[in-house]
Amino acid sequence: MSFDIHLSGRVKTVVDTTLPGLTSSLVASGITAGDSSLWGPTAEPEAAERLGWVQAVSVSRPLVPQIEQLRAELAERGVTNVVLTGMGGSSLAPEVIAATSGVDLTIVDSTAPGQVLAALDEGLARTVLVVSSKSGSTVETDSVKRAFEAAWRDLGIDPVDHIVIVTDPDSPMDRAAREAGYRVFTADPTVGGRYSALTAFGLVPAGLAGAPIGELLDEAEATLLEVAIDSPENPALVLAAAIAGGEPRRDKLGLITDGTHIVGLPDWIEQLIAESTGKQGTGILPVVLLPVSAEVENPPADLQLVRLVDEADAFHLIERHEGEVLISGSLGAQFVVWEYATAIAGRMLGINPFDQPDVEAAKVAARGMLDERPQPTPPAFAADGVEVRVSDPALAESGTLAGVLDALWARLSPDGYVSIQAYVDRIDLSQLQGLREMVAADSARPTTFGWGPRFLHSTGQYHKGGPQNGVFLQILERSDVDLEIPGRPYTFGQLIDAQAAGDAGVLAGHGRPVVTLTLTDPQAEVLTLFEAAQ
Repeated sequence: MSFDIHLSGRVKTVVDTTLPGLTSSLVASGITAGDSSLWGPTAEPEAAERLGWVQAVSVSRPLVPQIEQLRAELAERGVTNVVLTGMGGSSLAPEVIAATSGVDLTIVDSTAPGQVLAALDEGLARTVLVVSSKSGSTVETDSVKRAFEAAWRDLGIDPVDHIVIVTDPDSPMDRAAREAGYRVFTADPTVGGRYSALTAFGLVPAGLAGAPIGELLDEAEATLLEVAIDSPENPALVLAAAIAGGEPRRDKLGLITDGTHIVGLPDWIEQLIAESTGKQGTGILPVVLLPVSAEVENPPADLQLVRLVDEADAFHLIERHEGEVLISGSLGAQFVVWEYATAIAGRMLGINPFDQPDVEAAKVAARGMLDERPQPTPPAFAADGVEVRVSDPALAESGTLAGVLDALWARLSPDGYVSIQAYVDRIDLSQLQGLREMVAADSARPTTFGWGPRFLHSTGQYHKGGPQNGVFLQILERSDVDLEIPGRPYTFGQLIDAQAAGDAGVLAGHGRPVVTLTLTDPQAEVLTLFEAAQ
């Protein structure tokens, strides 16, 4: 079997209780048959246009030789450095595929100017930029494309020889790219971005980087029959029951990587589940964890742990992890099973797993900031070089960093969570991710960490549309490094600041507490943050 799942304790009881209803409802075979009525009449129009992922393996097969041929053509010209710009599903799936395959793929899913400049400095003459966007209107992707085009032209290099477009057929980007002479790959327009791992969006960048994408499709194909059958052995039904069943339901999902050969899968799962289920005041919140995280050592009652291992059935014999879901399988199988399970979980929760109604709010707010260019809000106070801004003045009454964090944790409800959002250069400040472990221990609640603006296309939907029980910690950086966006009246630095301010405003408008910490000397003040969070 290409996918194994092992259950024990409470979650096994939940699954055993939930499976009969799922099998009798014929939901697995219904998804495979493209039954758009499964999620109710309100969701049916959208679902009718979003089930193409079920056929992704067969539809994508003809792409493999085309991608391999283009890779060979590029290599003959000495173009071997592959850079991808895309957001959400357009970047997370190829990132996992490339990392698991051990091939180099530079991901630019940020508007942090230092991160964009680092990609531009990788040797433009030997670089191909894959621009992935369903419509082409994604501001982050368009901005990076503009920066690369200008850089090539400054060197006397024609961008047409170095850019590959992945988009939906007849989208504005498709038409513009073909008119400009770019190489274009089109994906099935009936597949939403977060379900697009096995379409051109996942395969083109990873394949150009050298990942064995034909083998990936083979792995996925080997699982298709298992997930299509209305049987208690169907791994997608079992997984859906484990993550969305039970009364009371555990609405948080801890994702632990523990010895599996797959690299970075929890980040992809996080986007798939959070954006699919976090709406109408409900949802499942994925929390990416380490084996030693506080939530693993002392799991909260509302958190279901899922441990990704290499051999699930063997692992439980070696180490006892009572009450956890142990999962193993090939990468292709993981993509298929998690997509099916997420769609089934959406049905169980009574929501439409294919829309993202609250993502646009942050985009609109950011555009408003860029149009109006308001004066920066003065900080409530500054401590050790860190500027502190708050959505509620009461949060800043202590006048200390540690006091502000304690005040934020005090706003947590018994079923709440902390969201850390780092709008910084994640290459230069990669150590900042370690803050998550300290905050989880200090707040004693599940804690997520997202790089901004990347998370806006992932957990951002859950923050606004899911249960309103989160508290939010934004981390920004002040930097002398900036970069113009050709053809736009703002820079990358201004854009990322507007995205952070826009999202903070939307969250505050939902009544959620937000603390924004701006690092004026980022490398030094990361240590200050760590000390305050301990």
